[in-house]
Formats: sequence, structure tokens, C-alpha cells
Amino acid sequence: MMVSFFDQFASPLYLGIPLIAIAITLPWVLYPTPSSRWINNRLITIQGWLINRFTNQLMLPLNMEGHKWALLLASLMIFLITINMLGLLPYTFTPTTQLSLNMGFAVPLWLATVIIGMRNQPTVALGHLLPEGTPIPLIPVLIIIETISLFIRPLALGVRLTANLTAGHLLIQLIATAVFVLLPMMPTVAILTATVLFLLTLLEVAVA
Repeated sequence: MMVSFFDQFASPLYLGIPLIAIAITLPWVLYPTPSSRWINNRLITIQGWLINRFTNQLMLPLNMEGHKWALLLASLMIFLITINMLGLLPYTFTPTTQLSLNMGFAVPLWLATVIIGMRNQPTVALGHLLPEGTPIPLIPVLIIIETISLFIRPLALGVRLTANLTAGHLLIQLIATAVFVLLPMMPTVAILTATVLFLLTLLEVAVA
């Protein structure tokens, strides 16, 4: 029996092995390896079409120079979507509810964008630290504030993503527990609560 509602966010152990490692590597097993044949089966054809459409939409706002990041960004997005969707299944563990994993993804990618921006377009990158038309007395203060906001961005976004996923899973468990408790006593209220649970699950699918 679960002692605390927050136990679902602790990485479970089996024979001393943290299952978060299996949860992270499992998504890659679910996708079949594309073959070099001209004619593939239906599953690989649909998978290739979906990945191509997804990559096209992801790269649409970027210029041609940014398209070299398509493989990294598309792979990361597909990986995160898969582990988030698998985490909605019963008796599973969602690795993205761990702040350490989100920060492990956020900090290197944020640092890469900052370094590449400073290297390729230093004037534009530094120009973001000072809004246009700022009064002269406010220039030092605004530069300090913008620099702090730049460095705190990966932490803020990582915490926000972790909080969104954690709150959603916690709400699902709380409402599901309420449905089981209310079912023998007040079936009508339990059915209404189950409807709310279904709608919340749809919302969590969208969040995932």
C-alpha cells in the first residue's frame, strides 16, 4: 500500500537497480528501426511520415542555418513525448517528474544556445540585455536584471515543467482515490468525479 501520494515520484528500485534507467531507455525500444528497402511495412511508413511532418513543423520558424539542429531537437522532442505518455499508464514511473532530469536537459541546451549566439551574432546576443530606448540612468540596472533573468531561465523553466507534471499526476491520483472511496457510498457523485478524472486525464495527455 502506498504510504504517501508523493511516493509515486520517487525512483523505484528493483534488486538494487533504479528503474528510472529502464524508463529512460524503454522509449527507444518501441520505435522500429527503419530499413534501407524501397518498400517498408505500414508501421515504419507511418512512423517515418509522422517524424518527417513533426520535424518540418519544428524547423519551420528557423532559418536554414538552424536546420542542422533538426536531428537533435526532433529526437529530444519525440523522446520526451514518449516517456511522458508512457508515464500516464498505471504502475509506471515518469522520469520527467524529476527536476534533475529536466535540468540535465535544460542546462546544456540553454548553454549551447547562449554560446553559439555569442559566437555567431555577438551584437544581437548582447543587444537582448538592453531594451531599445532605455533611459541612461536605468541602463546599468536593466543590464544586471536581464543578465540575471538570462542565467535563471533554465532553472525557472525546469522547475515549471517539473511542477506541471507533478501536479497533474498528483491530481489524477487524488481524484482516482476519491472515486474508489465514493463508489460504494455515493455512486452518482462517484460517476461525476470519474467524469472529472477523464477530463483531467485528457488534459494531462495534452501536457505530456
